[in-house]
Amino acid sequence: MINTTELDPALSAMLDSNKKSGMRLVIGNKNYSSWSMRAWVAMKAFGIPFEEIRILLDRPDTARQISGYCMSGRVPLLLTDGMTIWDSLAICEYLAEQFPMHNMWPQDVAARAIARSICAEMHSGFQALRSDMSMSIKASLPGKGRTAGSQADIGRISEIWEECLSRYGAHQYLFGDFSIADAYFAPVVMRFNTYAVSLAPALQAYVERVTAHPAVAQWIREALAEVEDAPDHDAQLNK
Repeated sequence: MINTTELDPALSAMLDSNKKSGMRLVIGNKNYSSWSMRAWVAMKAFGIPFEEIRILLDRPDTARQISGYCMSGRVPLLLTDGMTIWDSLAICEYLAEQFPMHNMWPQDVAARAIARSICAEMHSGFQALRSDMSMSIKASLPGKGRTAGSQADIGRISEIWEECLSRYGAHQYLFGDFSIADAYFAPVVMRFNTYAVSLAPALQAYVERVTAHPAVAQWIREALAEVEDAPDHDAQLNK
């Protein structure tokens, strides 16, 4: 995490400006909201200050509360400088542009292109994993949700991780240092923990490193402390 007392004056001024402008991140329940987790973990991991606004999912007024900030009907939302940015990938791209000194994407051009590619694939794909192995950090569901589709998604994710770790990651994070790509796959790590997915040793070690990352560990602690449920999400888990 970044200690702002050690930052150069220009960066300190930028952080102070964002504090004053009230950078706010609207999220859902931490136990369930995988999309919220991506943006939240990215901001925490790189020490970007923000106010958290949590809207409970699966409530009669959930849609109304979200629409009070944006008509997209989904979280997360980033409120900053008088505008609303919806969609987790758009939020991460905006933050990377606003805080270039953090190197939220890999610095190497080729690595950065691959990082963006795998985030885009995560963003638009893996539908079976999403539906058959829904995120619930509190749950323990070993072996559940193993459909042909989810198993194929697990195989593809394993391929991505193996390639990135061996080519760019030096067996630490996907591209060496923690990046947006790792934040983007953090909810997958949560699913693999919940459903006890069996992985090759190098990939299991990556899962453990991401789980132990301070930003991810904080999200997990706060998810476990939540007392609210999300009935529709729970019903999907119990199918």
